Amino acid sequence: MARVPVAALDHMLNRTKNRIRKPHPRKGTGALPALELSARPNPWVRALGLTGVVLVGAWLGLLIVGDVRAPVGPMNTTMTLRPSLTGGTKINVAPLGALSLDSHIAPVRLDVSVDQLDPVRSQALVDHPERIAGLQDEIARDVEHGTVDLAVRSCVAVVAGATALGLAVYRRPRRALAAGGLAFTLLAASGATAYATWNPESVLEPRFSGLLSSAPSLVGNARSIVTEFDVYQKELARLVTNVTKLYDVTSTLPTYQPDPSTIRVLHVSDIHLNPASWKIIGSLVQEYKVNVIVDTGDTMDHGSAAENGFLDPIADLGVPYVWVRGNHDSRVTQKYLGRMKNVRVLDDGKAESVAGLRFAGMGDPQFTPDRSGHLSDDQERLAGDRLASALRDQRTAGTPVDVALIHEPSAARETDGEVPLVLAGHVHHEGDEVMKRGTRLRIEGSTGGSGLRAVEHKYPAPIEASILYFDRDTRRLQAWDAIKLGGLGLTTAEVSRHLPEDNQPGAHPSPTNPTPSSPASPSTSSSVSP
Repeated sequence: MARVPVAALDHMLNRTKNRIRKPHPRKGTGALPALELSARPNPWVRALGLTGVVLVGAWLGLLIVGDVRAPVGPMNTTMTLRPSLTGGTKINVAPLGALSLDSHIAPVRLDVSVDQLDPVRSQALVDHPERIAGLQDEIARDVEHGTVDLAVRSCVAVVAGATALGLAVYRRPRRALAAGGLAFTLLAASGATAYATWNPESVLEPRFSGLLSSAPSLVGNARSIVTEFDVYQKELARLVTNVTKLYDVTSTLPTYQPDPSTIRVLHVSDIHLNPASWKIIGSLVQEYKVNVIVDTGDTMDHGSAAENGFLDPIADLGVPYVWVRGNHDSRVTQKYLGRMKNVRVLDDGKAESVAGLRFAGMGDPQFTPDRSGHLSDDQERLAGDRLASALRDQRTAGTPVDVALIHEPSAARETDGEVPLVLAGHVHHEGDEVMKRGTRLRIEGSTGGSGLRAVEHKYPAPIEASILYFDRDTRRLQAWDAIKLGGLGLTTAEVSRHLPEDNQPGAHPSPTNPTPSSPASPSTSSSVSP
């Protein structure tokens, strides 16, 4: 067998390697790089990925640096652009609520938040009401300057955010610049769309939320604003002045500040079939982030089965509803409420823990819907004695009650010394006292404005409710806000903050068991009357 020389074998191997590494190019073409053998990405997928990077980067840019703090009249505001499917403008006026305007159609929304009132400018406005005549032009100039500044800042934020994220994702300057250019194009297109669809008349048809939902009744509808603009301008000026006073006064409220762990209880009473009460209660639940509602009775007027449908909105309030029977509520009413999932009916001293507090209550022993007879104080005191006995039993069993509920104040006074706080209603006006043995009695006014009885007197009864703040650890009352709204035909509102004596600055905390205390606590109130 012939032997092949080693040199010849090496030559053959080298030629084979060269053919594998460098395939012969076709005629008229250059050598194909190895990367040409892999599949190219779909151009639609690449475009979609770039668009996603641009949108996310632009959104992040707006979140980080895309807002402007600008003075508007006596107010300090923050203006921001936000991605949106419908566009428009949203104006937040904490803590009163918000209003939305269909000002434009574009994928961006303008958010304006009223942060606070400048004390110097607002005080000057209150001291010199004649300056209100030029307030409209001043506000227009401030808004124009703020929006121009916002447009420039937002443009820089969008382009910088998209470019930075494009560089982080693709690691190629050309791709990053393409992302920034596309972001600028989208923002310019959004601005052009907003300009083309700008609707200056949208201010005449705002959508209100929160406590501002009553604003249409304060300033009138769009037609009356157009036909009686002089009257509207004066009323709006008064409203601005009064809101300025509201902010100025509330800034001096007592120093107690509820925190996220605070238990918030909404106390209502004597609704008396007023359907407007449910909207007010629902608004207070949302605005104050209420944990539980307490109703001390007389929700109905005659207690008939035909009235039971009036109670259905309770199921949609979104929080537990603790209820005791009043002298206008029947056993039929009580049975109907007992079938609702979020309602806790308390009677015969029954106790239940709800939202971190332990409640016990007693239904009113009398049923007098037609007012043909007088209430018996003896029966009320006997009911109070039974509730006090139940409270003592709970304390002996190691499950002391934090809050007792009963409709009639004379019955509530029988629980003195057995519970830190007892809530009542019935008399249709707000009251507060610390009884001899240390129990605080809080009497709520009529949350229904006395129902149909509101028209029996020269001036309609106000709508009253309270927000009670409890410490979650000690379960003791820390403060309360008394809320009073004008009755039928009136548009006044008053909120006052109260602190118990043992929660005053420099005071020593009271012991767990009720002890004799000093009279009522001081308070600070604020009111608005457009």
